[in-house]
Amino acid sequence: MSKRSEGGPKRALRGRAGRMQGGRGSGRASAGAVRLWGRHAVEAALMNPERRHRKLWATREGVDSLDGELPPDFPVEWAGPTDLARLVARDAPHQGLVLECDMLPDIYLSDVLDHDPARPLVVLDQVTDPHNVGAIMRSAAAFDACAVLTQDRHAPPESGTLAKSASGALEIVPWVRVVNLARALDEVAEAGYWRIGLAGEAEATLAEALPAGPVALVLGAEGEGMRHNIGQHCDALARLPISEAMESLNVSNAAAIALYAASIRNHGQGEIQ
Repeated sequence: MSKRSEGGPKRALRGRAGRMQGGRGSGRASAGAVRLWGRHAVEAALMNPERRHRKLWATREGVDSLDGELPPDFPVEWAGPTDLARLVARDAPHQGLVLECDMLPDIYLSDVLDHDPARPLVVLDQVTDPHNVGAIMRSAAAFDACAVLTQDRHAPPESGTLAKSASGALEIVPWVRVVNLARALDEVAEAGYWRIGLAGEAEATLAEALPAGPVALVLGAEGEGMRHNIGQHCDALARLPISEAMESLNVSNAAAIALYAASIRNHGQGEIQ
């Protein structure tokens, strides 16, 4: 993915101010499209060559905050903050930028399994909160995961809320969605990955269960954890060694810690006991 140079020039853009269409707080995009908002989410989408952009609504301050320049013919409609609020979810922090673009193309699991021990795969079993999935994507990008794998159903759709929580990672980390997660885990195993399911009741800690080779970290739904069938498709179950004073961690926090543990295993920086 190409990146813009820091402090690059901002091209003067022409647009027209006008009343925005759609009710306040609707956040609805055209068919086959998604509406993104916030500087990091919009900027990352603009930089992603896999995105087909349809239109940008923006304040001049919002455009000025972007790192780099937009193409001279990019469709921009100037608007005020109140107008932009009509285009996004209620009370969403749009930061003067709302971008409508096509949804990302589908990605096949076989295309992302790169067998690199330093790049874990993150598997989410029925994690439905878009804020959590977005935060997990952000951690996956930070620790160079090869992909995030979810089901088609019982997972949030691509959305502005998820993209805002991901802070640009939606455009960086491949997101593979499958019909049957158990069958996908079989494919993951056949590719040589050791599948570790995070479960609070497990006897082994994550540090004890982590292998030297490629690893898939499997996390279950908020509150309920992994389904029994998904746990049976893991090679090992492991727990994070948290204090007994706290029953569990939010799934996005658990994912961040697990990704860090996998990272320091591969970089020889110590262990999480």
